[in-house]
Parts: sequence; C-alpha cells; structure tokens
Amino acid sequence: MKTVAALRIVEEEVRELVRRRGVDPAEVGADGVSDLVDEVLADYEERRLSSSLPHIEDRLALRKEVLDRVAGLGPLQSLLDDDGIEEIWINGPGKVFCARDGNHILTNVVLTEGVVKDLVERMLRTSGRRLDLSSPFVDATLQDGSRLHVAIPDITRRHWAVNIRKFVLRAHSLDELVRLGSLPEKAARFLEAAVRSGLNVAVSGGTQSGKTTMLNCLAAAISPRERVITCEEVFELQIPLPDVVSMQTRQPNLEGRGAIELRRLIVEALRMRPDRILVGEVRQQEAFDLLVALNSGLPGMTSIHANSAIEALTKLVTLPLLAGENVSHAFVLPTVASSIDLIVHLDQARGRRSTAHILGVTGRLEGDRIETVSLWERSGNQLQWTGHQPPRAEKFLEAGIDLRALLQGERA
Repeated sequence: MKTVAALRIVEEEVRELVRRRGVDPAEVGADGVSDLVDEVLADYEERRLSSSLPHIEDRLALRKEVLDRVAGLGPLQSLLDDDGIEEIWINGPGKVFCARDGNHILTNVVLTEGVVKDLVERMLRTSGRRLDLSSPFVDATLQDGSRLHVAIPDITRRHWAVNIRKFVLRAHSLDELVRLGSLPEKAARFLEAAVRSGLNVAVSGGTQSGKTTMLNCLAAAISPRERVITCEEVFELQIPLPDVVSMQTRQPNLEGRGAIELRRLIVEALRMRPDRILVGEVRQQEAFDLLVALNSGLPGMTSIHANSAIEALTKLVTLPLLAGENVSHAFVLPTVASSIDLIVHLDQARGRRSTAHILGVTGRLEGDRIETVSLWERSGNQLQWTGHQPPRAEKFLEAGIDLRALLQGERA
C-alpha cells in the first residue's frame, strides 16, 4: 500500500510540474519527461527524510510506471515495449489480449471503461483523427509507427474495441530478409532485379504475414535517382530513398466533408511527376485507379490481402469492378494482365514469416483467364526456382540485367 501511495503522490507532482513548465508529454515523449520525473523523485526523497511520506521500495520500477502513465500509454506501455509482442487488442476493460509468435494470449492487464477511453483519446491526440457517434471507426498511426483501429458502440455491442498493430520492421532490405531466413538469396536477387527493371509487383498474404515489410524491402531496391510517391490509408511505409513524397487518407470533418480517399491520392500522385508509385494496400475500388496508373507505363507496387497468389490475381480483377457500373470485366481483365507482372505471396506459420510463392503474369489471356507462370515455389521449407522464365524479359534487358546469368544453377 505504501508503494501505491508513493506512486500516486509522485505521479500527481510530476503532472503538476509538467503543467507549470508547459511541457506536452505527447510531443516530447518519455525522454522529455524523464528529467522531470527524476527531479520530483529527488525532491520526494529529500522531503521524506523529515516527514511521513511513504517509503519507495523500488525506485526504478516506480520511475518507469510514472513515465508510462504521464508520457506513455500507462498499463499498455509494457506491452508496447515488449519486442516479442506483435499486436495488442482490447475487447473490454477486463479482456486485454496480445499476440506473441502468432499465438493469442490473454494478458493480466485489467482496465476500466474510463481508462480505455482516456488511452484512445491520448493515442488520437496527435493524429488529427476523431472518434464519435457520427464516426464510430477510426484508423490512425501512433508516433512509433504502430497502427491503431478503434470501434465504439453502438457498432460494437457494449465495449470499445481497440486494436494496436505494432510496427515491427525487422528488415529494411531484401538482404535482411535473406538473413532472417524469409527469402533465399537467389530469389532476393531476382526480386531486386525485377524492381530495378521496373516490373509491377503485388505483394499478397494474410494478416501479419509481412506485406508491409516486404514492400519496404522491395522499395529499398529502387534506384535513388527515382522519385517515389506513396499512397496509404495511414502512414506505414518507410522508403529509404532521397526523393519520396508520402500521402495518407483523411477522415471527414464534423460536417461530413473534407474526406480524402485512397482513390483521390492515386489520382493526385500522377500529377506529382512520379517515377514510381506505391500504394500501401488495395482493398476496394482504388484498385481501378492503380491499374489505370500502371497501365499508362508508370511502374508501381502494392499489397493485397489474399490466401494465395492466384487468389490475389482474382481479387485484382474483381475489385476494380466496384469503381462503377461503367467499369466492365471486359476492360479489367486485359488491363490486369498487362499491368501486373509479379505476385509475391507471403505466409506465416508458427510465428515465422516466409515467402511462399512468386507468380509471374505473362500479359496474355486464355479466354477469361489470365495466363500465369509459377516462378518460385516452396518445396518443403525451401523456396526454389521452377525453371520457368519470368515475364517481361525485355525489361530486364533494357535495365542491363542478364536474366540467364541471374538464374543460372537455380533449377531444383
């Protein structure tokens, strides 16, 4: 009880000092508040010698908890600091779960309805996004890059539903994916050559399969001389190039106006003199606008949620039909065939992410079916070249890449 009392006193004094000094914990973070906590603790220990203030049994533990409460996300901060945790979600005040190594775990964190609302408000404070009865869903990016999604009643039955998908970028390049065992060396060299040659790539996979990480790694292979424009629902891509413009969607204001959808971003991106366009993920009719951009000769990449490379191709054919009644299957089918060159499919098994399939799109049609060629397939635990030649060989040649030398000796 003494520790709890000491914690309450120190926290109140730190908050008062923050107010007096005009410090915004949301902007300065834990580093900016830590000196204030140390100042309060030093003063507290000095006063305790001549007063009845409760004794602090573990100074370091109390210091961290005060920092978490004032500058962090309180009871959730320890979960966010744990590198082994991939995602955190709250189904109710007493049901806080996390994902570790692909497994769902019920944590011992117990909150109250008020604390959940306060935490969400704190997370949204710097995002410029809102949550209310007229807008019961919200997507936002936290300062550390993690992605937040919240749904509130009466969309949910009773409690606020909160998901925090931590941004854990374990790899920044294809070489690092090789080092992590997610991709074999020769497949990495092939994908690197495909990106340099300007092939259009779609990355597919399920939730938490590593689509964003793969997009980042592929983007690292883009020439630093290129101008890249990225379009996302919320900022997740981190492109390590000198000439990059990143754009994200925007929610409507209180009057229901001012919303900026992904379709609009893609159209605007084409007016910004891009050498290449990256769309974080296509889920709906924005697939149509991306296809139109790629079909005009502009190289690009995107990701799509799918259970296989073939399913991803099917979705790329069907999603554009949502753009309007005037968009026909007869237009979309050949457009997809000529616009998408490679599909890189990822999966996750027992917490381990890996590349499962690389599918080539030849650009030809067989009736109502797009002709494809399987380039890399998994055999056991290994991704191996099938011996088939990739499409768009002329693009590799134009980029000065010898495909035969690149793939020599790779046939299983």
